[in-house]
Amino acid sequence: MLKLSSCNFTDQIQALAQCRFPGSPRPFSFCRRSPIFVSCSPSRQLNLRPVQAVLSSQQLVGAEVVESRSGSLADQLRLGSLTEDRLGYKEKFIIRCYEVGINKTATIQAIANFLQEIGSNQAQSVGFSTDGFATTPTMRKLHLIWVTARMHIEIYKFPAWSDVIEIETWIQSEGRIGTRRDWILRDYATGEVIGRATGKWVMMNEDTRRLQKVSDDVREELSVHSPQEPKFAFPEPNNKSVKKIAKLEDPAQYSRLKLTPRRADLDMNHHVNYVTYIGWVLESMPEEIINTHELQTITLDYRRECLQDDVVDSLTSPEPIEGTETVSELNGTNGSAATGEDKQDCLKFVHLLRLSSDGQEINRGRTEWRKKPAR
Repeated sequence: MLKLSSCNFTDQIQALAQCRFPGSPRPFSFCRRSPIFVSCSPSRQLNLRPVQAVLSSQQLVGAEVVESRSGSLADQLRLGSLTEDRLGYKEKFIIRCYEVGINKTATIQAIANFLQEIGSNQAQSVGFSTDGFATTPTMRKLHLIWVTARMHIEIYKFPAWSDVIEIETWIQSEGRIGTRRDWILRDYATGEVIGRATGKWVMMNEDTRRLQKVSDDVREELSVHSPQEPKFAFPEPNNKSVKKIAKLEDPAQYSRLKLTPRRADLDMNHHVNYVTYIGWVLESMPEEIINTHELQTITLDYRRECLQDDVVDSLTSPEPIEGTETVSELNGTNGSAATGEDKQDCLKFVHLLRLSSDGQEINRGRTEWRKKPAR
């Protein structure tokens, strides 16, 4: 057998996602344990001929390939599975070159798409709908869907091209009309937590477009696949994920007007995908901040559905200092209640997305920015 020496960590993960094992007629899935066999050529080109190579436990952090007897081809090839207690889901993602932005790291939109993907994958794994809506059997029967109400994402270290991250997620009930999902993002090579996120969804009748309470039947369907005790990505009291977003009042200091949804921005429900709103919010950020800082926190409250024919204005201003009604210019201050080092390094903004035609509020947002690290 050939010891695998010229493939880097990412190559090994890619090989595992694509190779079929010699002598095994069935595809495979992942769990953690001892050394394994994969096919990989020294030139990093995938070799599908029956050449065996060995990965040490350290090289793959103990990942092992085992046979899978059920599930779709996508289930068998993706780098994710339910957790051991089957109440959560973990998946590994390789950062692709097209997911990297001007900072040479993954964009916040790419990370938000990962969060959306792993949530949908968990829903499929536990038998919920495969149409992208993550609806339970009772919800489908009653024409009920989930719509995003709030998203909060904190990134402590952005992954770079070819980095491998592992995301863990779980779902649980939230109030009478909603549910919540939490995520923890880790650097797969080191186990370091590089980000956390939480989101809230409310139930809507697909026909009437009105919010509806979560029935006992739906709550029971969800509880089977949820932690029995409350579990939060942000357990700290008064954490930023629960912070109320101040309304941005006119006139805004920065704006980008008449943004229009592209066909590619629409989801399977023919509404603008919630990740698109992140891009619209960032469109009105001042260029001098984009050049010197990177996003570390974003919170979005979704107030209204946005359709393909809507025209949107994106407005941004520094966050008001608590207890005042004015906002500061960017001359030496971040316009927020930060002090000391925070005041110099952390900038805080509030955002508003509204319809250009009549000013109806679509989305209210808040962001925090830190100085870009030296590279």
